Amino acid sequence: MILSIESSCDDSSIAITRISDSKLLFHKKISQEIDHSKYGGVVPELAARLHAIALPNILEECKEYFKDLKAVAVTNEPGLSVTLVEGVCMAKALSISLDIPLLPINHLKGHIYSLFIDNPETTFPMLVLLVSGGHTQLLHVEDYDNIEVLATTLDDSFGESFDKVAKMLGFGYPGGPVVEQSALKGDERKFDFTVPLLRTPKLAFSYSGLKNQVRLAIQDAPKSKDDICASFQFIATKHLTHKLKKVLQNRSFENFAIVGGASANKYLRGEIDKLCKIYNMSLHVADMQFCSDNAAMIGRCAIEAYKLKRFASLNDININPRTSF
Repeated sequence: MILSIESSCDDSSIAITRISDSKLLFHKKISQEIDHSKYGGVVPELAARLHAIALPNILEECKEYFKDLKAVAVTNEPGLSVTLVEGVCMAKALSISLDIPLLPINHLKGHIYSLFIDNPETTFPMLVLLVSGGHTQLLHVEDYDNIEVLATTLDDSFGESFDKVAKMLGFGYPGGPVVEQSALKGDERKFDFTVPLLRTPKLAFSYSGLKNQVRLAIQDAPKSKDDICASFQFIATKHLTHKLKKVLQNRSFENFAIVGGASANKYLRGEIDKLCKIYNMSLHVADMQFCSDNAAMIGRCAIEAYKLKRFASLNDININPRTSF
């Protein structure tokens, strides 16, 4: 079995995954949302202190598996440096005390493997849209080692833009789910927001301009929160599908996936599903409970790393807060 640790941001999580069949045997996550909500976003130092309390408590529940562990996996990139340190320190301690090797895991790669939790088979190659609070990327994934970044955001991410709109509307943190719920009651055509980068052939994403359009709409019509949310969500998603169509006009794929915390947005899933039907692609999504950061996805990714013998020594495992692929 492999014990995996996730502490890249504000979720403390540990999982146990069986190597032979990728079966998830144990998984627990402790969210810090309530602790950070009063500040309107994640406070890195507070998150680190909370990890230092939560991770050892979860680990206590895993002791029965220690005798069967063949490796310890941990998110070491990307993320908040002070929170990554908490997980990596625990992983090093376990590696020394249990005499098992270390597996450093890229958090974004973990999101891709969230599609295959409890499944020993993968469905590569595929086109993957990774949308989260920190990233918006379009990826062509051939296998564990071969991931081509086709497009990325120039500024805000898809998930981050939802949180910022929620903050401007006074919804608090985390804002993504609240904006999505508010949008259900609104008219998505009420506000004529423009699609970002509509006239440029550049394959990239951008949400700072749309965010500013929303800010001005709030100033002009502060009581139209539901309509603002619906119109924002409509254009934010249309921006993604517009850029996806540019790729799909020139390249064909059998499989398409949405991963990351913002992939839990049902409106986004619906619009991507329509797109997949047009281009004859099979849509793959992770189970809702595994869309946001979790150790189960790190564990599933670690199975592949274990088979490829991607071990690291205590001195070689580095923290890389800003890395991608």
